[in-house]
Amino acid sequence: MLLGDARQGKLLGNLAAFARTLRRAGLPVDASRMALAAQAVQQVGLGRRDDLGAALESVLVGRERDRAVFRELFDAFFRDPEVASKLLAQMLPSAEGRADPPRQRPRVREALAAPRAAKGSLAPPEQALELDACMSASDRSRLRHADFNALGAQEYLLLERLAREVPLPLPQLPARRLRRGLRGARADWPRLLREAGRCGGECAWLPRLRRRKEAPPLLLLVDVSGSMERYARLLLAFLHAATRGLRRRDVFAVGTSLTDLTPAFALPDGDDMLAAAGAAVADFAGGTRLGDCLGELRRRHGRRLVGRRTLVLLISDGLDTGEPQCLRDELQWLRRRSRRLLWLNPLLRFDAYQPSARGAAALHAASDAMLAVHNLVSLEQLAASLARLLGPR
Repeated sequence: MLLGDARQGKLLGNLAAFARTLRRAGLPVDASRMALAAQAVQQVGLGRRDDLGAALESVLVGRERDRAVFRELFDAFFRDPEVASKLLAQMLPSAEGRADPPRQRPRVREALAAPRAAKGSLAPPEQALELDACMSASDRSRLRHADFNALGAQEYLLLERLAREVPLPLPQLPARRLRRGLRGARADWPRLLREAGRCGGECAWLPRLRRRKEAPPLLLLVDVSGSMERYARLLLAFLHAATRGLRRRDVFAVGTSLTDLTPAFALPDGDDMLAAAGAAVADFAGGTRLGDCLGELRRRHGRRLVGRRTLVLLISDGLDTGEPQCLRDELQWLRRRSRRLLWLNPLLRFDAYQPSARGAAALHAASDAMLAVHNLVSLEQLAASLARLLGPR
């Protein structure tokens, strides 16, 4: 029985089926959480459906990114049985007259689909599926070109692991500080005098100074609004691994407010970083007021973070709900005080995309370049694009 019906006395069996579906959708549900779920049902009872959903969500969901998936799956399971039967009949194939099923997240569609066992295998579907071991070359090529927003639960988790392996070597630029060496444009006079004092006034060689080379300071601004939900998590995992060795790296989440994710990025483990970021961001999957967030960044952190050597990567789809003039003013301030302002836009997956929205138009006018970040291939090409754009103005 796929959909729950408490009137037939099968609640515990339905809870177990619900937990299996949650696992297919990528939620980490184990036996201990199921025991807590059974206790939660006993505490709140079956009188109110909203109370039951809140109780199960509190014990079965441990990550912020999984809440929307849980709610959709809960609505599909614990609804009126007659309505659920009609919904299921609409989702089954028929010759004609089939109604369009409601729009659902890819993880929810994959979890609600009938499980398929591997050919020639007697193992359950969850044990028979090994994406990283059984994928063919064509499957890997398809995943490399697949949009992040069109992936199933298992494909998304696999691509997240692959994105952490993509390098992002930033170009090395001449720094302000000097280092000692045998070659250089300037002589190291203090060291020359010390060497001459040790050798009775004679100097056998002329010590020199040359400029160090280092990666520019990096400022990452990641949009965590509802339209960027699928992209934000994967891009955070990619940037955490790709920029780990940088001397200066500051990360902020922009939504309806500004959230500092730099302490989360200091964690060495990627999963711990995502968990800390999810706990820190209070407006995840909300709206976007980019102008207000940039104004807060300027007032609180502008003098410390933004300079003539800073590379700013702004990751957003440009769907802003704030005042356009405020956004334009803050973007102009950010561009004047940084080396480069690059807009990483996942909507470039569309060939005919034009930044016609007010926020997108302001971003396009202020940024030095607009780059795509919608699939694994675009992430692999990002390093070459940065090397080309970080040349002299």
